Amino acid sequence: MPHYDVLVIGSGQAATPLVFALAKDGKQVALAERRYLGGSCVNFGCTPTKAVLASARVAHLARRGTEFGVTIPTVTIDFPAVLAGARKVVMESRDGLDEDINGSENPKLLRGHARLNGKNDEGFLVQIENGPLVTAREVVLDTGTRALIPPLDGLEGTPFFTADNWLDHDSLPQHLILLGGGYIGLEMSQFYRRMGSQVTVIDRGDRIAPREDDDVCQVLQPILENEGITFHLSSTVTKVAKTTEGGVTVTVQSEDGAETLVTGSHLFVAVGRKPNTDDLGLETVGITPDENGFLEVDRHSRTSVNGLWAVGDIRGGPMFTHTSWDDHKIVLSAMTGDGSHTTERVVPYAVFVDPQLGRVGVTEEEARKSGKPIKVGRYEMLHNGRAREYRERAGFAKVIVDAETDKLLGATIVGDEAAELIHVYVALMNADAPVRTLRDSVYVHPTLMEAVQSAAEAAA
Repeated sequence: MPHYDVLVIGSGQAATPLVFALAKDGKQVALAERRYLGGSCVNFGCTPTKAVLASARVAHLARRGTEFGVTIPTVTIDFPAVLAGARKVVMESRDGLDEDINGSENPKLLRGHARLNGKNDEGFLVQIENGPLVTAREVVLDTGTRALIPPLDGLEGTPFFTADNWLDHDSLPQHLILLGGGYIGLEMSQFYRRMGSQVTVIDRGDRIAPREDDDVCQVLQPILENEGITFHLSSTVTKVAKTTEGGVTVTVQSEDGAETLVTGSHLFVAVGRKPNTDDLGLETVGITPDENGFLEVDRHSRTSVNGLWAVGDIRGGPMFTHTSWDDHKIVLSAMTGDGSHTTERVVPYAVFVDPQLGRVGVTEEEARKSGKPIKVGRYEMLHNGRAREYRERAGFAKVIVDAETDKLLGATIVGDEAAELIHVYVALMNADAPVRTLRDSVYVHPTLMEAVQSAAEAAA
């Protein structure tokens, strides 16, 4: 029976760097993956979505050509080519991962679904589907999430897209009905709209991007609406049905109980993610996920079962590719180092709508609820020279500062390249430096960084 010091189940963003680092440290390591290496990010998430959003932005700028004195008479979308380009980027990333590990004996790639099957004196028993029963002294779970499918009347018999399968559909929807106004829903709604689809977004919340401050939504929603996206907020979908023409009709109920029928050609369900913990044999080693399927871990990513670790989306908390990747450092630090790298970290994120959203730390609403004395600085992008010159004036930069220590508690940027700009605030927080460090620095003109600095100055 093959035995390993460490077996990693699932090949999300923590898995590949972890298995190579552990092997380099002298451990016998295996990685079990039932399908494609790279997890959701590489195969249907970050990589292909950002590739198609790049195409969508090119189309959008082409339509705006006259703003720059450039006349482009016709903008034609080759939708299958857009998706083919995204698939090419996926395959480049996936092939690179395959090349790194295929044929390696340490780490060893085990193809097939892996399921825990109890323990013995050597450690965990793990059955690889259509493969061997192996043992491992320690097991790291990195199995990720899948699209959450709500129990909607009629949905089971209706074809629909999800964040997991959208890349498989080459036909451009004539009218896409999208359930969910969260981050995935916003990115995909703008993508399909810029490709030429009519798009309707339905969400039970009273605003899009509900985890953000209201001022973020006040900027983003009108921009998306001006591009032609229709929103039904504070609305609940009660029924879904196929039409005789092959489309879909959605019954939408507003807060006052009134019902509206929305008919489209295609349906996209983006109401959340579900952890892949329900078919891992966790019960055989005495561990139970919480009611939502997540595994509780300590600050080192250890579960309650000795020798069993959970990383990536299944451990709850921030569910981002970059946090999953950083999780490998946490486990590596605990297994081979001094354990100083933990989940107590500064975690930024971005939403790649256009204009982008970048955020780190607390929101203004959260800070005010805490009762802590704060200062808030805000700077409108329309006053920034680079933003005006590039005709990207929408948005703002905002900082929340501890009034007593001058330390940054949180920051939000809505605007061009916000996903890049937010890292200046991240660096400031990681350095535990006062905001005056940013205020007193000299930045190149004309750049968007000047807006980032101006927000800090506004909080002085």
